[in-house]
Parts: sequence; C-alpha cells; structure tokens
Amino acid sequence: MMVRGWRYGLLALAAPLLAAIGFLAWQRFWPAQAAPGWHYEVAYADVAKASALAWQGDALLAAEELKDGKGRLLRIDAGGQRQILREGLYKPDGLIPYRDGFAYSQEGGTHPVRWFDAAASRDLFTGINAQGLWAEGEHLYAVEDRKGEGRLLRYDARDGSLTVLRDRLDEAESFTRCPDGTAFYTEKSRGLVRQLSDDGRDPPALSDLREPSFLLCDRRGLWISEDATHRARLLLWDRQSAPRTILSFLRAPQALLPKGDGYLLAEGGRDRVIALYPR
Repeated sequence: MMVRGWRYGLLALAAPLLAAIGFLAWQRFWPAQAAPGWHYEVAYADVAKASALAWQGDALLAAEELKDGKGRLLRIDAGGQRQILREGLYKPDGLIPYRDGFAYSQEGGTHPVRWFDAAASRDLFTGINAQGLWAEGEHLYAVEDRKGEGRLLRYDARDGSLTVLRDRLDEAESFTRCPDGTAFYTEKSRGLVRQLSDDGRDPPALSDLREPSFLLCDRRGLWISEDATHRARLLLWDRQSAPRTILSFLRAPQALLPKGDGYLLAEGGRDRVIALYPR
C-alpha cells in the first residue's frame, strides 16, 4: 500500500509539471496563423534574430539583432546569395534608406547611429539603445528603448543638429508617419501607441497591446507588430474600428517591409523573414 501511495504521489506531482512543459512547447512550436484573406510563407530562413529590413534595389538588407558585437547587416540578392555588409554590431535594430545611402542604429547600449553607402560610412549622432529609424528628406528620426528615459530624436543633415522632440518615454521602439501626415510612436512597456501632437500631449491612439514594437503606416492603415516572445501578433488598424489581427502565434516579430501588394516581416524569434500576401 505504501508503494502504491508513493506512486500516486509521484503522478500527482508529475502531472502539473508535464502540463507546464506541454504548454511551453505549444507556445514555442505552434505555427503562425494568418487571418482569412491573407497567407504567408517563409521567404528567408537562417537570419539570426531578424529585426530591421530595407530594400536596396531588388536586394534585401536585413539586420541580425545579436548582442555583444555579434550583430550583422546582411545583403541578400535576388538569387538568394548573401553578403555581410557590416559586422561587429550591438543589436542593430533600425535600418532605413537615407540621403542616397542607409542609416542604421544599435540598441545594445550607447552607440552611434551610422550612415553608409557603397563607398563610405560615417557617424551621424549618438543614441542610447537607439532603435527604430524613420527618414523624411534631410531629417532622420530615432527612438530610444529605455525604461522611463527614452527619447524621440530628430537629426538634421543640413547642419548636423540633433533635437529632442520627446523625453521620459518608456521603452519607445518605433516611429512612423502616415500618408496623411499623422505620426505615431510606441511605448512598449506601457502597451501604447501614441499619436504625435503639436501640443506635446501625444494622446494614446491604442492601448492594452502586448509589447507593441514596430510601426508602419500605409494605404491599408497602421500596422503594429508585438515584440512578445510567444503568441505575438501583427495587427492592422484602419484608425476607425478595433485593430484586426492579421498574423497570430508569432515569436518576436519586428520590422514590416512592403513588397509589391504584400509585405516581408522579420520574425526574430524564429530567425526568419516571412512573406505575407493578401489572397
């Protein structure tokens, strides 16, 4: 009887543990799901911690958001051949065409936001955990992913000036502007997307999101990726009704890049870039 009781006790202890392991495995391996009217496929595998994306003609530039000087910028040509453009980086997490070249940021500490083209490169300004970048003519916007101390910055290439547009932000990760001129930025830890306003109050446009990260605004609306480790979503908000989930069960999705009538999405948690298309 004592042996039987001992066995029952072990089973009682093991059941919750097995259930927890099963739940974690389900979160990790359950495939991404597309909403009706959309489908996706893997476009590029083996892009470690894929984060920022940009086009260079018909070639794709992709950032690998690795720590401790292991981050890289890759160029993947139309035939799939890969070239390392930059290495030795600290969590590269912003990449944008700027002034006939490209600018990139590094989230892993105090590092310069740099510009490069085929012939040269140079520092533009220094950021602390600088993340999302947005370019408008001579202006380059950057946000800092810092707890309670983040800033929204604007660099002007005409005179090299750097303006702090907002400060005391809580883990800001992205800034974007819509075709109608409306601008938005995220505060990840607060679950907010804020609308930039002339009076500086920046009211929340969306709240109760799960770690909102990258933003992109186009003719379809405002796209929001949630930088959560498990069960993250890619949302589309038409700025009238509630946001619609276009992809679910993602792992740490990052930048969204237009491609024809569809998009490329960096999914850092699965080390890949996926292509998303309307049916």
